[in-house]
Amino acid sequence: MSVTLPDHVRRFLAEVPRVAAVATIDPDGKPRQAVTWFRLDDDGTLVLNSRPPRRWPANLERDGRVALAVTDAADDLRWVGLTGVITEVIHDQTIAQADIAEMAVRYEGDEAARESIAEFRTFHRITFRARITGFHDHLED
Repeated sequence: MSVTLPDHVRRFLAEVPRVAAVATIDPDGKPRQAVTWFRLDDDGTLVLNSRPPRRWPANLERDGRVALAVTDAADDLRWVGLTGVITEVIHDQTIAQADIAEMAVRYEGDEAARESIAEFRTFHRITFRARITGFHDHLED
């Protein structure tokens, strides 16, 4: 079951530069965390993108449960926690490269993103789309 995020949480997640600590489950059952860019689409879909064979994307392909913590860099006690389930794994390079390019512009701006996008194109990328199943926030709104 999906949840609808309240407006104050959506606004918080839309602000940049906010990165997410993404938590996945290793094959031995131990938790794994990594820091990554993310995007929240208008329909509430959470979008993540990475390079295989990194561990966290491999974990998501094997076990689609995911949790994220997104903090406010100016006040680390303000944060949002999200849980979700991967609904789509995209290896198609046209789509995955477009997703990472959009995130690069979001996080770095048009001019600075050009160099990052050129580097990203030299690697295979993978996109994950997740349905958000739960959230909690510490935003004091």
